[in-house]
Amino acid sequence: MTSLDPGSVCRAFPVHGLQYPRPSGSMSDGFRKAESGTQLLTRLEGRTSLKDLEPLLFAGDGHPAHGDIIEFHGPEGTGKTEMFLHLISRCILPKSDGGLQVEVVFIDTDYHFDILRLVTILEHRLSENSEASIKRCLARLFMVYCNDTVQLLLTLYSLENMFCAHPSLCLLVIDGLSSFYWIDRNNGGDHVWRQEANLRKCTELLDKLTKEYRLVLFASTKMLMQKASFDANQSVSNPAKPPAPRVDYRPYLCKLWQQVTTHRLFFSKRPKTASIDQTFSITSFHLKNKSTVTRTFVIVESGVRFL
Repeated sequence: MTSLDPGSVCRAFPVHGLQYPRPSGSMSDGFRKAESGTQLLTRLEGRTSLKDLEPLLFAGDGHPAHGDIIEFHGPEGTGKTEMFLHLISRCILPKSDGGLQVEVVFIDTDYHFDILRLVTILEHRLSENSEASIKRCLARLFMVYCNDTVQLLLTLYSLENMFCAHPSLCLLVIDGLSSFYWIDRNNGGDHVWRQEANLRKCTELLDKLTKEYRLVLFASTKMLMQKASFDANQSVSNPAKPPAPRVDYRPYLCKLWQQVTTHRLFFSKRPKTASIDQTFSITSFHLKNKSTVTRTFVIVESGVRFL
């Protein structure tokens, strides 16, 4: 795993031994001067499709395509970060072990990422459970930590050269896109436009990066307004027939984020009973073709297990 220091996002930072210079003018001028537009397009078109990342997560034929923006939404403790670890492991595992063998950038704003938990998941899924094989997997993961939306915005600008130089980098994950909502709201005063200014710029850039560099973005947001609840009239005694959550989505991020999102997955926690393990529910909406599907899963030592 390579950790990128957010404090040096405007300076050169090492990634696998490469040095990326300070951005100036166009964000990827250096690379674009070194190759023609046709060469760049040909290289980026070689990005691996993520349609087989986790078919159970998506409704119908709505698997993630290049340029998609997918939101994980729900209260804390409903399995969003654990699902990210599941997806990351699927990406960085070698093809021989059922993985996609692609690179991932993970931006952590909540500081919930647990590297030891990821290693445990990899140990259960690797056929050759050795330190060397785990290191090869972790070499495909790049970590960034951000403390506010300004730092997130600068990080995204600085990462463009990396997206350009790494055609095997297919997935961008932001755990906690809404983490700075209240801070931005306070700093923006009474004007909604100012409150949303930084997140709107981040959203504009994310939409550009995912489409131009053929990436897939997963981002988690917290349920700040009202939690989803379960129908009390439905039985919870049968784990094969979990009660369906009543999704009460109250959008609070900027309108642009609502417009660019292609999939929205609602996470919730089933009422726990003494006879069954804690079970979580996902209601997945494809916002373009309006299809929907509900799945349940449990979290075990080897990671997420769908029921």
